[in-house]
Amino acid sequence: MAQPLPSDDKAEELPGISQQRVLIPNKHGEKLVGVLHETGSKKLAILCHGFRASKDDQTLLNLTAALTSQGISVFRFDFAGNGESEGVFEYGNYRREADDLHAVVLYWSKQKYEVNAIIGHSKGGNVVLLYASMYHDVPIVINLSGRFALDRGIEGRLGKEFMQRIKKDGFIDVKDKTGKVGFRVTEDSLMDRLSTDMHAASISIDKACRVLTVHGSEDEIVPAEDALEFAKLIPNHKLRIIEGANHCYTAHQEVLASVVLDFLKSDQVEDASAAGDI
Repeated sequence: MAQPLPSDDKAEELPGISQQRVLIPNKHGEKLVGVLHETGSKKLAILCHGFRASKDDQTLLNLTAALTSQGISVFRFDFAGNGESEGVFEYGNYRREADDLHAVVLYWSKQKYEVNAIIGHSKGGNVVLLYASMYHDVPIVINLSGRFALDRGIEGRLGKEFMQRIKKDGFIDVKDKTGKVGFRVTEDSLMDRLSTDMHAASISIDKACRVLTVHGSEDEIVPAEDALEFAKLIPNHKLRIIEGANHCYTAHQEVLASVVLDFLKSDQVEDASAAGDI
Protein backbone atom coordinates (compact mmCIF):
# COMPACT_ATOMS: atom_id res chain seq x y z
CA MET A 1 0.00 0.00 0.00
CA ALA A 2 1.27 3.47 -0.84
CA GLN A 3 2.46 5.66 2.00
CA PRO A 4 2.03 9.44 1.64
CA LEU A 5 5.02 11.19 3.19
CA PRO A 6 5.81 14.84 3.93
CA SER A 7 7.65 16.15 0.92
CA ASP A 8 11.24 17.27 1.12
CA ASP A 9 11.24 17.99 -2.60
CA LYS A 10 12.67 21.34 -3.63
CA ALA A 11 10.58 21.77 -6.75
CA GLU A 12 9.01 25.21 -6.89
CA GLU A 13 5.27 25.19 -6.20
CA LEU A 14 2.57 27.73 -7.00
CA PRO A 15 0.16 28.92 -4.28
CA GLY A 16 -2.67 26.44 -3.74
CA ILE A 17 -0.66 23.45 -4.97
CA SER A 18 0.30 20.84 -2.39
CA GLN A 19 3.06 18.32 -2.76
CA GLN A 20 3.65 14.91 -1.17
CA ARG A 21 5.89 11.93 -1.71
CA VAL A 22 4.07 8.64 -2.28
CA LEU A 23 5.26 5.02 -2.26
CA ILE A 24 3.46 2.60 -4.59
CA PRO A 25 4.33 -1.12 -4.77
CA ASN A 26 4.76 -2.67 -8.21
CA LYS A 27 3.73 -6.25 -8.94
CA HIS A 28 7.19 -7.47 -7.87
CA GLY A 29 6.78 -5.97 -4.41
CA GLU A 30 9.26 -3.15 -5.06
CA LYS A 31 8.30 0.30 -3.79
CA LEU A 32 8.13 2.97 -6.47
CA VAL A 33 8.79 6.48 -5.15
CA GLY A 34 6.98 9.45 -6.64
CA VAL A 35 5.80 12.98 -5.94
CA LEU A 36 2.19 14.09 -6.28
CA HIS A 37 1.56 17.74 -7.16
CA GLU A 38 -2.07 18.30 -6.17
CA THR A 39 -3.90 21.27 -7.68
CA GLY A 40 -7.36 20.37 -6.42
CA SER A 41 -8.24 18.75 -9.75
CA LYS A 42 -8.87 15.00 -9.88
CA LYS A 43 -7.58 14.96 -13.46
CA LEU A 44 -4.06 13.59 -13.24
CA ALA A 45 -1.11 13.49 -15.64
CA ILE A 46 1.63 10.94 -14.93
CA LEU A 47 5.19 11.78 -16.03
CA CYS A 48 7.76 9.09 -16.92
CA HIS A 49 11.53 9.65 -17.08
CA GLY A 50 14.04 8.28 -19.55
CA PHE A 51 17.06 5.97 -19.49
CA ARG A 52 19.29 6.41 -16.41
CA ALA A 53 17.22 9.45 -15.41
CA SER A 54 14.71 10.04 -12.61
CA LYS A 55 11.56 11.88 -11.60
CA ASP A 56 13.82 14.89 -10.88
CA ASP A 57 14.90 15.24 -14.51
CA GLN A 58 14.73 18.92 -15.42
CA THR A 59 12.38 18.35 -18.35
CA LEU A 60 9.90 16.60 -16.04
CA LEU A 61 10.21 19.33 -13.42
CA ASN A 62 9.54 22.04 -16.01
CA LEU A 63 6.56 20.14 -17.43
CA THR A 64 5.21 19.68 -13.90
CA ALA A 65 5.36 23.44 -13.32
CA ALA A 66 3.64 24.14 -16.64
CA LEU A 67 0.86 21.59 -16.09
CA THR A 68 0.12 22.54 -12.49
CA SER A 69 0.00 26.22 -13.45
CA GLN A 70 -2.97 25.26 -15.63
CA GLY A 71 -4.70 23.39 -12.81
CA ILE A 72 -3.66 19.86 -13.83
CA SER A 73 -2.50 17.59 -11.01
CA VAL A 74 0.75 15.72 -11.73
CA PHE A 75 2.47 12.59 -10.45
CA ARG A 76 6.10 11.99 -11.42
CA PHE A 77 7.87 8.85 -10.25
CA ASP A 78 11.00 6.70 -10.52
CA PHE A 79 10.82 3.35 -12.29
CA ALA A 80 12.14 0.38 -10.29
CA GLY A 81 15.94 0.41 -10.07
CA ASN A 82 16.07 4.14 -10.82
CA GLY A 83 16.18 7.23 -8.61
CA GLU A 84 14.75 6.55 -5.16
CA SER A 85 12.69 3.50 -6.12
CA GLU A 86 13.56 0.00 -4.96
CA GLY A 87 14.91 -2.65 -7.30
CA VAL A 88 18.04 -3.17 -9.36
CA PHE A 89 18.72 -1.13 -12.49
CA GLU A 90 18.46 -3.22 -15.64
CA TYR A 91 19.19 -2.31 -19.25
CA GLY A 92 16.07 -2.95 -21.33
CA ASN A 93 13.08 -3.50 -19.03
CA TYR A 94 10.67 -1.73 -21.41
CA ARG A 95 7.67 -3.96 -20.74
CA ARG A 96 8.52 -4.22 -17.05
CA GLU A 97 8.51 -0.42 -16.81
CA ALA A 98 5.13 -0.40 -18.57
CA ASP A 99 3.98 -2.71 -15.77
CA ASP A 100 5.38 -0.25 -13.20
CA LEU A 101 3.32 2.47 -14.87
CA HIS A 102 0.28 0.21 -14.71
CA ALA A 103 0.71 -0.16 -10.94
CA VAL A 104 0.82 3.64 -10.67
CA VAL A 105 -2.28 4.15 -12.85
CA LEU A 106 -4.23 1.55 -10.86
CA TYR A 107 -3.22 3.14 -7.56
CA TRP A 108 -4.40 6.62 -8.53
CA SER A 109 -7.58 5.28 -10.09
CA LYS A 110 -8.39 3.63 -6.75
CA GLN A 111 -7.77 7.01 -5.10
CA LYS A 112 -10.57 8.39 -7.32
CA TYR A 113 -8.28 10.29 -9.67
CA GLU A 114 -8.92 10.32 -13.40
CA VAL A 115 -5.62 9.49 -15.08
CA ASN A 116 -6.22 11.32 -18.33
CA ALA A 117 -2.65 11.58 -19.65
CA ILE A 118 0.64 9.69 -19.49
CA ILE A 119 3.70 11.59 -20.68
CA GLY A 120 7.15 10.06 -21.19
CA HIS A 121 10.50 11.46 -22.27
CA SER A 122 13.06 9.42 -24.27
CA LYS A 123 12.81 5.79 -23.05
CA GLY A 124 9.78 6.97 -21.07
CA GLY A 125 8.20 7.80 -24.43
CA ASN A 126 8.58 4.17 -25.46
CA VAL A 127 7.12 3.07 -22.13
CA VAL A 128 3.95 5.17 -22.42
CA LEU A 129 3.38 3.93 -25.99
CA LEU A 130 3.89 0.32 -24.90
CA TYR A 131 1.49 0.96 -22.02
CA ALA A 132 -1.16 2.24 -24.42
CA SER A 133 -0.75 -0.85 -26.60
CA MET A 134 -1.09 -3.17 -23.58
CA TYR A 135 -3.74 -1.65 -21.29
CA HIS A 136 -6.06 0.68 -23.29
CA ASP A 137 -7.24 2.67 -20.25
CA VAL A 138 -5.66 6.14 -20.60
CA PRO A 139 -7.14 8.53 -23.21
CA ILE A 140 -4.06 10.69 -23.91
CA VAL A 141 -0.48 9.55 -24.48
CA ILE A 142 2.41 11.95 -25.12
CA ASN A 143 5.70 10.57 -26.43
CA LEU A 144 8.63 12.99 -26.15
CA SER A 145 11.64 11.85 -28.20
CA GLY A 146 10.99 8.11 -27.93
CA ARG A 147 12.98 5.74 -30.14
CA PHE A 148 11.17 3.74 -32.81
CA ALA A 149 14.03 1.49 -33.96
CA LEU A 150 15.31 -0.09 -30.73
CA ASP A 151 17.99 -2.05 -32.60
CA ARG A 152 19.73 1.28 -33.24
CA GLY A 153 21.69 3.42 -30.79
CA ILE A 154 23.22 0.42 -29.02
CA GLU A 155 26.69 0.50 -30.54
CA GLY A 156 27.25 4.05 -29.33
CA ARG A 157 26.72 2.92 -25.74
CA LEU A 158 28.11 -0.63 -25.80
CA GLY A 159 30.82 -0.30 -28.44
CA LYS A 160 31.43 -2.11 -31.70
CA GLU A 161 30.87 -5.86 -31.95
CA PHE A 162 28.73 -5.70 -28.82
CA MET A 163 26.79 -8.82 -29.79
CA GLN A 164 29.92 -10.94 -30.15
CA ARG A 165 31.29 -9.64 -26.85
CA ILE A 166 28.10 -10.27 -24.92
CA LYS A 167 27.75 -13.75 -26.40
CA LYS A 168 31.30 -14.50 -25.31
CA ASP A 169 31.25 -13.02 -21.78
CA GLY A 170 27.53 -12.93 -20.97
CA PHE A 171 27.62 -9.22 -20.13
CA ILE A 172 29.18 -5.85 -20.95
CA ASP A 173 30.11 -3.34 -18.25
CA VAL A 174 29.46 0.22 -19.40
CA LYS A 175 31.96 2.65 -17.91
CA ASP A 176 31.86 6.41 -17.51
CA LYS A 177 34.61 8.81 -18.59
CA THR A 178 36.56 8.12 -15.39
CA GLY A 179 36.55 4.39 -16.01
CA LYS A 180 34.03 3.62 -13.28
CA VAL A 181 31.39 1.02 -14.14
CA GLY A 182 28.04 2.77 -14.44
CA PHE A 183 25.89 -0.28 -15.16
CA ARG A 184 26.07 -3.82 -16.50
CA VAL A 185 24.27 -5.04 -19.62
CA THR A 186 23.48 -8.75 -19.56
CA GLU A 187 22.59 -10.81 -22.61
CA ASP A 188 19.02 -11.19 -21.31
CA SER A 189 18.60 -7.45 -20.82
CA LEU A 190 20.01 -6.70 -24.28
CA MET A 191 17.60 -9.19 -25.83
CA ASP A 192 14.76 -7.56 -23.89
CA ARG A 193 15.48 -4.33 -25.74
CA LEU A 194 15.96 -6.00 -29.11
CA SER A 195 12.71 -7.96 -28.76
CA THR A 196 10.65 -4.86 -27.92
CA ASP A 197 8.71 -4.18 -31.12
CA MET A 198 7.55 -0.58 -31.42
CA HIS A 199 5.94 -1.28 -34.81
CA ALA A 200 3.64 -3.89 -33.25
CA ALA A 201 2.99 -1.61 -30.27
CA SER A 202 2.13 1.37 -32.47
CA ILE A 203 -0.54 -0.45 -34.48
CA SER A 204 -2.03 -1.95 -31.28
CA ILE A 205 -2.96 1.42 -29.76
CA ASP A 206 -6.72 2.05 -29.78
CA LYS A 207 -8.03 4.64 -32.22
CA ALA A 208 -9.86 6.29 -29.32
CA CYS A 209 -6.50 7.03 -27.66
CA ARG A 210 -5.09 10.40 -28.71
CA VAL A 211 -1.32 10.29 -29.16
CA LEU A 212 1.10 13.18 -29.53
CA THR A 213 4.73 12.65 -30.55
CA VAL A 214 7.13 15.54 -30.04
CA HIS A 215 10.71 15.43 -31.31
CA GLY A 216 13.57 17.84 -31.77
CA SER A 217 14.88 18.36 -35.29
CA GLU A 218 18.43 18.40 -33.89
CA ASP A 219 18.06 15.39 -31.56
CA GLU A 220 21.60 14.02 -31.18
CA ILE A 221 20.53 10.71 -29.59
CA VAL A 222 17.36 9.60 -31.39
CA PRO A 223 17.00 10.77 -35.00
CA ALA A 224 13.86 12.76 -35.80
CA GLU A 225 13.02 10.21 -38.51
CA ASP A 226 11.94 7.84 -35.71
CA ALA A 227 9.10 10.24 -34.91
CA LEU A 228 7.91 9.98 -38.52
CA GLU A 229 7.61 6.19 -38.14
CA PHE A 230 5.29 6.60 -35.15
CA ALA A 231 3.24 9.09 -37.17
CA LYS A 232 2.77 6.55 -39.98
CA LEU A 233 1.49 3.77 -37.74
CA ILE A 234 -0.39 5.09 -34.70
CA PRO A 235 -4.10 5.41 -35.54
CA ASN A 236 -4.99 8.71 -33.81
CA HIS A 237 -1.73 10.62 -33.88
CA LYS A 238 -0.37 14.15 -34.03
CA LEU A 239 3.30 14.94 -34.72
CA ARG A 240 5.22 18.06 -33.71
CA ILE A 241 8.86 18.53 -34.69
CA ILE A 242 10.44 21.38 -32.72
CA GLU A 243 12.99 23.08 -34.96
CA GLY A 244 16.46 23.32 -33.45
CA ALA A 245 15.64 21.29 -30.33
CA ASN A 246 18.01 18.61 -29.05
CA HIS A 247 17.09 15.38 -27.24
CA CYS A 248 16.58 17.10 -23.88
CA TYR A 249 15.02 20.30 -25.31
CA THR A 250 17.74 22.24 -23.49
CA ALA A 251 17.00 25.58 -25.14
CA HIS A 252 13.36 24.78 -25.96
CA GLN A 253 11.73 23.98 -22.62
CA GLU A 254 9.06 26.68 -22.92
CA VAL A 255 8.18 25.61 -26.47
CA LEU A 256 7.91 21.98 -25.36
CA ALA A 257 5.60 22.89 -22.47
CA SER A 258 3.44 24.99 -24.80
CA VAL A 259 3.09 22.13 -27.31
CA VAL A 260 2.11 19.68 -24.56
CA LEU A 261 -0.41 22.07 -22.99
CA ASP A 262 -1.96 22.92 -26.36
CA PHE A 263 -2.53 19.22 -27.02
CA LEU A 264 -4.13 18.69 -23.62
CA LYS A 265 -6.33 21.77 -24.03
CA SER A 266 -7.45 20.62 -27.49
CA ASP A 267 -8.72 17.45 -25.82
CA GLN A 268 -10.82 19.54 -23.43
CA VAL A 269 -12.31 21.44 -26.36
CA GLU A 270 -13.18 18.18 -28.14
CA ASP A 271 -14.81 16.83 -24.95
CA ALA A 272 -16.93 19.95 -24.61
CA SER A 273 -17.94 19.83 -28.27
CA ALA A 274 -18.97 16.18 -27.95
CA ALA A 275 -21.10 17.10 -24.94
CA GLY A 276 -22.82 19.88 -26.87
CA ASP A 277 -21.30 22.64 -24.72
CA ILE A 278 -19.90 24.63 -27.63
